[in-house]
Amino acid sequence: MNLVLLGINHRTAPVEVRERMNIPEARLADAVSDLVHRPGIQEGMILSTCNRVEVIASAEENVEADPILRQFLADHHHCELQPFERYFYRHLQQDVISHLFRVASSLDSMILGEPQILGQMKQAFQIARQAGGLNGPLQEIVNQALAVARRVRRETALGTAAVSVSYAAVELAKKIFGGLEGKTILVIGAGKMSELAAKHLLRSGASAILVANRTFERAQELAVAFRGTAIPYDELFNHINQADIVISSTGAPHFVITRAQAAKLLGARKGRPMFFVDIAVPRDIDPAVNELDNAFVYDIDDLAQVVEANKRQREREAVWAEQIVQEEVGRMMKRLASREVVPTIVALEDRLNHIREGEMERYRSRLGALAPEQREAVDALTRGILNKILHGPITELKSGVGNPEHTALVRLIQKIFGLGS
Repeated sequence: MNLVLLGINHRTAPVEVRERMNIPEARLADAVSDLVHRPGIQEGMILSTCNRVEVIASAEENVEADPILRQFLADHHHCELQPFERYFYRHLQQDVISHLFRVASSLDSMILGEPQILGQMKQAFQIARQAGGLNGPLQEIVNQALAVARRVRRETALGTAAVSVSYAAVELAKKIFGGLEGKTILVIGAGKMSELAAKHLLRSGASAILVANRTFERAQELAVAFRGTAIPYDELFNHINQADIVISSTGAPHFVITRAQAAKLLGARKGRPMFFVDIAVPRDIDPAVNELDNAFVYDIDDLAQVVEANKRQREREAVWAEQIVQEEVGRMMKRLASREVVPTIVALEDRLNHIREGEMERYRSRLGALAPEQREAVDALTRGILNKILHGPITELKSGVGNPEHTALVRLIQKIFGLGS
């Protein structure tokens, strides 16, 4: 096994370098095909996202693959790679496996535990297979990386806690209402953060959306995007009591909703709760609204505190995830080493048995005519001697699987018994 990975990511390279090295999805298949047709490269895969570009290859034994991968990137991007050298990292052998397992499990992501990378790796895996880039140990390793990521998701809470303001709003809304099915959202102000929060709420089950903005045309645009209803800003309080969740992000210098106005709204709703997400600075919702029964107000600082607490929770879960990854790396190394040692064991048995049969044939004339029982006894005797000779080397080959010195042991036994590679 001769694995190498060459890459850059959000930690090692600025966005302009990642853009320069990026390989668009439409060109990935051709790029993989180019990679694996280069002399010495047996398998290859390319993972190219906004946060990382990684070229992974399985090369022939004794081939130094790193220069081949660097030349591949230089050729593909029609540039000299030297100006970008300081941004690249390189992994070899077991470190490649560990890195791929961590990447798939979102332990190497900009946002710890984010789910997108698993889908991106699945896609890269499928493209590489279809392009003929995976057909051996690297295919097995990447496939296992996907399985490890699923295990991490299943056995830890790494990806469950919201770590963005918009997702935190969804998480809080679910706690307040016990579920978002059938809930109505009102967006006041059509800014980007409001749009994101509304999008996540709708994806989580909310059924209807109203949009109010001082510029009515912008309210209509956002309403069309969400298949909702735009309402004129000056008619806001004619509709707001319909909303279970209010997301406000205007540039108003004063409160858009005061305590007195909120009290009237809650009265009209006959005790049904309202959740206010105030993303504006300065704030749109009077903090005193929180004093009212069935009113729940969270401003940008409250949401940031939720996000920070969730980040700490993910960091705690990452400790368990790292343990799972290292356990799985050990298993993978043993599996690969076990498969590498089988041909050596078979060749060793064949080699010594060939010597045994040759010697029996050479001494056959000296033994004279043997009865069938005598031939069987001689055969059993020589096989017994052979098995005792083989016992030590084979036991060492099997028991040493996974140890750092195992490859050297395999090479030594091949050399002693003249087995070749």
